[in-house]
Amino acid sequence: MQYKKNLFIFPIFLFLINCSVNKNTDLVTDYEIKLDTLTLFDQSRNRKIPVALYSPKTNKKILNQQIVIFNHGYGFNKGGDYFVYSYLTEKLASKGYFTVSIQHELTTDSLLPVEGNLQIVRRPFWQNGSDNILFVLHELKKTNPELDYKHLTLIGHSNGGDMAALFGNQHPNLVYKLITMDNRRMFLPRTSVPKIYTLRSNDYPADEGVLPGEEEQKKYHITVQQTSINHGHMDNKGNDEEKKVLNDFVLKYLSEQ
Repeated sequence: MQYKKNLFIFPIFLFLINCSVNKNTDLVTDYEIKLDTLTLFDQSRNRKIPVALYSPKTNKKILNQQIVIFNHGYGFNKGGDYFVYSYLTEKLASKGYFTVSIQHELTTDSLLPVEGNLQIVRRPFWQNGSDNILFVLHELKKTNPELDYKHLTLIGHSNGGDMAALFGNQHPNLVYKLITMDNRRMFLPRTSVPKIYTLRSNDYPADEGVLPGEEEQKKYHITVQQTSINHGHMDNKGNDEEKKVLNDFVLKYLSEQ
C-alpha cells in the first residue's frame, strides 16, 4: 500500500515542480522586439510628427498592455533623436511595454533659445512638444485601441523631460506616471496624480522651483533620485553600467503600484 501511495504522489510532485519552473520562466523572459517608424501629420498645426514604435514581438496577445511615450532631449534640430535612447526604449519593449518615441524637432524649426529667462522663452517649444504628445496619443487610440491608456507613462530627458512635465501639468487626467530624466526648466507637477519620478544627473542643477522640496516630496509621494550619471550620458552615449542603472530605475518605477 505504501508503494502505491508513493507512486501516486510522485507525479503530482513533478507536476508542481514543472508548474513552478514554467511560471518563473515566464516572469523572466524578455521578448524580442520590433521597430516600426511612421510620420503622423497634424493638420490643425500643419506639422509632421515622426514616431518610432518599439513593441514586443510575440504571437500572443498581451492583455492590458501598457504604453510608454518617450520624449528625447534637445538635438539642435538635426533629426533622428527619437532613436538615440534605444537602450531604454528597446528594454521597455522587451519587457512587454508598447513604447512610442516621438521626434519633436524638425529641421525647419527655430533653434531652442539659450538666452533670456529660459522658463519663459522656451515655453512655446515645450508647448509644441506637449501638443505633439497629445496628437500622438489621440492617433494611437484610433490605431491601437486595445492598449491600456488608463496607465500611460510619460518619460522624457532634459528638454523632452520639460515637455513631459508640461504635459503632466496640463493633462494630469491622461497620465498615470511621469518619469523625467534630468529636466531642468519646467517645474514638476505638485500632485499625487500622476505619480511623479525624476532621475537627476551629477553635473547639472535644476532651476529654482523645478523640483519639489522635501515636504512636497513627502506630501505628494514624489521620488527625486540622485545619480552619479552625467546629464549628457542619459542617452545612448552612456556606458553599459550607466544604461543599466537608468533602465533598472525606470523598470522599478513602472512596476510600482
